[in-house]
Amino acid sequence: MGAYYAPARFRAADSRPYGSISFYEVIVMTIRPADEQDLPEILALYAEPDMDVGETLPLSDAAAIFRKMASYPDYNVYVAEEDGEIIGTFALAIMDNLAHMGKKSGLIEDVVVSRDHRRQSVGKRMMEYAVELCKEKSCYKVALSSNIKRESAHEFYKSLEFKIHGYSFLIELD
Repeated sequence: MGAYYAPARFRAADSRPYGSISFYEVIVMTIRPADEQDLPEILALYAEPDMDVGETLPLSDAAAIFRKMASYPDYNVYVAEEDGEIIGTFALAIMDNLAHMGKKSGLIEDVVVSRDHRRQSVGKRMMEYAVELCKEKSCYKVALSSNIKRESAHEFYKSLEFKIHGYSFLIELD
């Protein structure tokens, strides 16, 4: 699919009308697979309070994991970028299945948008991109999980037509 370019939003560049037309600057957001050099900005996003409570991996550990992830088929970290600044990220794994007649499924993880760019369609564009990738790979579904405390995130996902499908169970191992 390559990079995705979408007008994320409009910002008034000049409020003086020209006739009946105001001037606007189109702000273009790019969504692309992350590179290892993106890791410092990605880790900064993960450090935001509602993601990993300010804790992140050391850069060297993150780089080792990033290289390991790159060895998996169809598992990538993606970034949303605007004017050279990474403003959002998510991971997407496309998995083969023996059930469901061998159709693949997508799993979205680690979704975060910078505080300064929330409620500006960044998350929506990232999820649309992820869903489109899953469609291109002939997935029968795309799923994600969200902490039960993140009620605003749940409303966001519902607004994008994600449905509450079942229960998510876990055992904390550390």
